[in-house]
Amino acid sequence: MFWYNGELVDGESLCLNITDPGLIYGATVFTTLRVYDQSLDHPLTHWQSHCDRLHRSIEVFGWQFPDWKRIRQGAALLSDYPVLRIVIFADGREWITGRTLAPDLEQRQQQGIRGWVAEDTLFQRSLAAHKTGNYLGAWLALQKAQQLGAQEAILIDSQGNWLETSTGNLWGWKNGCWWTPALRGEILPGIGRSHLLAALESQDIAVAQNEWTPDFIEDLEVIAYSNCVVEMVPFATILSPQGKLTFKTSHAALEQLRNIVLS
Repeated sequence: MFWYNGELVDGESLCLNITDPGLIYGATVFTTLRVYDQSLDHPLTHWQSHCDRLHRSIEVFGWQFPDWKRIRQGAALLSDYPVLRIVIFADGREWITGRTLAPDLEQRQQQGIRGWVAEDTLFQRSLAAHKTGNYLGAWLALQKAQQLGAQEAILIDSQGNWLETSTGNLWGWKNGCWWTPALRGEILPGIGRSHLLAALESQDIAVAQNEWTPDFIEDLEVIAYSNCVVEMVPFATILSPQGKLTFKTSHAALEQLRNIVLS
């Protein structure tokens, strides 16, 4: 069951014209949100923030705006799903799908995961400041990570600085402060990231944005990543060019961040 162009469709196939730019070039923008308590209006669902993200990208690209009321209607009909993906085509068509949470998400949140640093800039995202349908670089990085026994990939820039993961934003802890890579047009300004930054600052918890050079990463006590679906997941180990990095997933700072994610 999914929603497409104003209609609820019972099936698993979407019919597109063979000349559709969304098919040929990945000319779409999308956002993925977690629906809390089956409510688009739940504060943690961040419904308006997701709509604002889509609006900003559509405006920058000069595309046709969708019917926002119709998007809300489709999302409401699918809100039994805990995760919704809303896609907008260049001509304003909307496509909404739902899915379940990963069955091992809670285990990942508590025990941490293995990460892999994608050493090649081949894996960078196209138009990184926007969430477009051309996600090939990040997808390839995630496939490679999984082949190596990891669950998430970390993308880098041409100088080897860490940017973001294939699906979320990075967070690190050291010297009594939370750190996250600065945007600078190379990183998606994630909704979860924005919420965490604001929440940390409002509670007078030290947080800063900076460049994640290899030297900076070397002595981080904690590394985790966030997005709106997984909330926050720590890394237990990371396979990097400098060798295997190991972190405590029971660190007190992680519990602090978990609580803020859900505040």
